[in-house]
Amino acid sequence: MKKSKDELDDRKKKILELIINEYIVRVEPVSSNTIITRYNLDISSATVRNDMMALEKMGYLEKTHLSSGRVPSNKGYEFYINNLLDDKNLSIDEIKYINSKLKDNIFEIEELTKIATNTISEVTHYTAISIAPNMSDQIIQEIKFMLLGNRMLMAVILTEDGMVKETIIKFNDDISQEQVDTLTVFFNNKLKGRPLSLINVPLEKYIINEMNVKANVIKPIAKKLTQFINSSDELYYKGADRLLDNPEFRSNELAKKFYGILDNGETIVNLLSGNVDSSFETDDFKIYIGNSENGLKDLSIIAFKNEVNGKDMGTIGIIGPTRMNYSKVISALKYINKKLNEGEKIENIKIPLMLGNGNIRFLEEHNKKINKRRGGNKDE
Repeated sequence: MKKSKDELDDRKKKILELIINEYIVRVEPVSSNTIITRYNLDISSATVRNDMMALEKMGYLEKTHLSSGRVPSNKGYEFYINNLLDDKNLSIDEIKYINSKLKDNIFEIEELTKIATNTISEVTHYTAISIAPNMSDQIIQEIKFMLLGNRMLMAVILTEDGMVKETIIKFNDDISQEQVDTLTVFFNNKLKGRPLSLINVPLEKYIINEMNVKANVIKPIAKKLTQFINSSDELYYKGADRLLDNPEFRSNELAKKFYGILDNGETIVNLLSGNVDSSFETDDFKIYIGNSENGLKDLSIIAFKNEVNGKDMGTIGIIGPTRMNYSKVISALKYINKKLNEGEKIENIKIPLMLGNGNIRFLEEHNKKINKRRGGNKDE
């Protein structure tokens, strides 16, 4: 962790550390008497009280109206993470569990990200979150259109980074296999090796002029694919109910607010996508300490961008109470990030091969995954 300027002497640092550790565990304001009683400090109770008052004046602690004790402020948490936090070693069982989940026989980046997200939630006992890499920057390897009926087709997009995305497109009029084959050839000739961002509504005019395909066929495709690309930053989460294990979130109002943040997803996606500045950053993580301005009051997010061989694999993190066990969370995230990059795992991700007759060699297996995802929900 990066170190802040030393405005605190060693004694005040120690007292701040003890107060935050106490508050993380006991979820109640910490008094000077608690520090004196529970810890064998070679200082007087008056000294502890004076130091706590000084820490409050400097903005590291806050005093609640209901108690003589104090709780950490956002500034206090930031100092704690940057200067006082020791990485907590994961247990052997936790390491074995992570290793068993993040195996090399994972076929898709999206699947790998979801497995990593699920694993983080299980290990930390907090809600884990992730978003896929920005689709608009992905380079197209191949696009395939498959006729599912007279007025419906499936579009499958493969990217060079191993992402496989599919969407269903419906039409008001009949569409022929000949038109589908023509579209497949044209889209691949024009877009293969180029970013997905080139798929946009103005493209429809160009296609209509270049091809013998009617506007009533092109417009639904261009519109659907544009919506599809622009909505790719969907939030995935696991373990939403884990927040209710924390006493401060057992009230109906706070629980409803938290589930609303997850279900809407926009606030978290904006944070993880870099559209909102983080509270602060370490060498490995972006950390958001909740406040009214970023819409995360009483919550914190710790997240890392998963990059393998310089390629963006998405963002993965934890959302939990501001008083979360930062030591445990950061240790788990560090280890999982290391495992995701171990052995250049991206090279092991299999990219399916397209066949010209409208079939996909792995289609049967892939469709099982599609159906499974459609039958589930965000919190699988």
